[in-house]
Amino acid sequence: MSHDLVETYSCMPSTERGRGILISGDPKSNRMLYTNGRSVVIMNLHNPLQVSVYGDHAYPATVARFSPNGEWVASADVSGTVRLWGTRNDFVLKKEFRVLSGRIDDLHWSPDGLRIVACGDAKGNSFVRAFMWDSGTNVGEFDGHSRRVLSCSYKPTRPFRIVTCGEDFLVNFYEGPPFRFKQSHRDHSNFVNCVRYSPDGSKFLSVGSDKKGIIFDGKTGEKIGELSSEGGHTGSIYAVSWSPDGKQVLTVSADKCAKVWDISEDNNGKVKKTLTCPGSGGVEDMLVGCLWLNDYLVTVSLGGTISIFLASDLDKAPTSFSGHMKNVSSLTILRSNPRVLLSSSYDGLIVKWIQGIGYSGKLQRKENSQIKYIAAIEDEIVTSGFDNKIRRVSLHGDQCGDTEAIDIGSQSKDFSVAIQSPDLALVSIDSGVVMLRGTKVVSTINLGFTVSASVVSPDGSEAIIGGQDGKLHIYSISGDTLVEEAVLEKHRGAISVIRYSPDFSMFASGDVNREAVVWDRASQDMKLKNMLYHTARINCLAWSPDSHRIATGSLDTCVIIYEIDQPASNRITIKGAHLGGVYGLVFTDEYNLVSSGEDAFIRVWRITPP
Repeated sequence: MSHDLVETYSCMPSTERGRGILISGDPKSNRMLYTNGRSVVIMNLHNPLQVSVYGDHAYPATVARFSPNGEWVASADVSGTVRLWGTRNDFVLKKEFRVLSGRIDDLHWSPDGLRIVACGDAKGNSFVRAFMWDSGTNVGEFDGHSRRVLSCSYKPTRPFRIVTCGEDFLVNFYEGPPFRFKQSHRDHSNFVNCVRYSPDGSKFLSVGSDKKGIIFDGKTGEKIGELSSEGGHTGSIYAVSWSPDGKQVLTVSADKCAKVWDISEDNNGKVKKTLTCPGSGGVEDMLVGCLWLNDYLVTVSLGGTISIFLASDLDKAPTSFSGHMKNVSSLTILRSNPRVLLSSSYDGLIVKWIQGIGYSGKLQRKENSQIKYIAAIEDEIVTSGFDNKIRRVSLHGDQCGDTEAIDIGSQSKDFSVAIQSPDLALVSIDSGVVMLRGTKVVSTINLGFTVSASVVSPDGSEAIIGGQDGKLHIYSISGDTLVEEAVLEKHRGAISVIRYSPDFSMFASGDVNREAVVWDRASQDMKLKNMLYHTARINCLAWSPDSHRIATGSLDTCVIIYEIDQPASNRITIKGAHLGGVYGLVFTDEYNLVSSGEDAFIRVWRITPP
């Protein structure tokens, strides 16, 4: 058997309230770069499903940029490290430099690709550094800032200049190389969030939280104009991006709209068009990042929605898509249509995906509580949260109907719903289990051992409960009570997950000591053993619909697929499926497996039978 990655549903850029994010692109290939957690994501704007990911940073990445020739990427992280790597096969690392002592907020290549300037937060006074890309030696001294520097820009034509701006309300101008402080401007009355040179280097524009945009001469650094306040932004301006011809700019702001400005001959800006992005108008629709790349105008909102407008037709509605920004902890498919996936991340976001199309909308719930597990039955979803409540939410297409919350009195460890009689749900808590029928708690059973995982059979007649001691207890369900039938001992660590096979003839269990076992249900013997190929705890497992194969996902970033009727050594291993660990797995049919993980990505794998 072999495997191929068929589709990748990307995570969205990490955002932070009250701060802009700086995304960038490569005009030659129409690819965009952004970061989320430790991942640097390269997305093709022609086809947003075409995504590649660089995941070798040791700390959360903050900003990344293509070199002028598009062959290299410089990416930086919160520890002040810059990594230089190739954009082609396998992302070969060329160099790694420790540039600042704190987080890097922006970096820029020189137009000849030989120098890089980076700025950010640091201890002491070195908030900006410019260095040679191959040796890391300094090219100049950057004085004049007293607080975190949020953005920097390198003049794209000779004579070279560098301009920086930051939280001390200053815009500083340096000449070089080697670079020396030339002058400082105090025209802004609040944080200056972003500064950018025009493509021909004749001017640069700074925007700030004081709702102003100021235009300076590119060569001398003198102020020569500003963006008109008429029809201007009514909130902090977080980012700015020039059009390829240098005659227009795109700005985004906390007032939830993006504006395209015409820069006139006398260097003043007038609003040409205000772009409104789709959304409900809540806080998560504030726009925090933008990019003008060839014909594409890209905006990013605080809630992680990317909208792509076309410069050639600004009246056309944008293509918008979104996704997760945090660990995707559980996945489920709609039984009625297995091509439709629901995924949830612990921040309370439920996203609907359609295989072959990708993002298909967020499920808007009445209350946005955090989610631990999610299960989908015909026309409702059941969620268990961190607030000790189980919720049954009715589904009408993309909309959530009424929610009924059931308080179970303590934190749920695991929960499972009987698929054929979906009234019955079993929730495990530390001391035992809680049985629910509909929206009522019918019994709370203390089992006398610490429970770590549980599952209820599809027809609701049997339950298997795994303990912290590694034993599996099998119970039959009679009325509202459990009757113990058998105890199985094989695992050497706490049980982390148990699942019945779809044909109900087997069940599988996984533990924190990296072992999985498939059991025969009737004889209670081991059907497949020695499944010891992970190097860390098993987080999730999934059966194929025909019960012929099983997949396990682990904290060690791998997914392993076993055939039930072959020895465990004939396995397929998908290495590095998700940076930080795999947390959700589901088969959509016999040969398609969907996985999700800590990196907020969802990936679809196709397995080819031998």
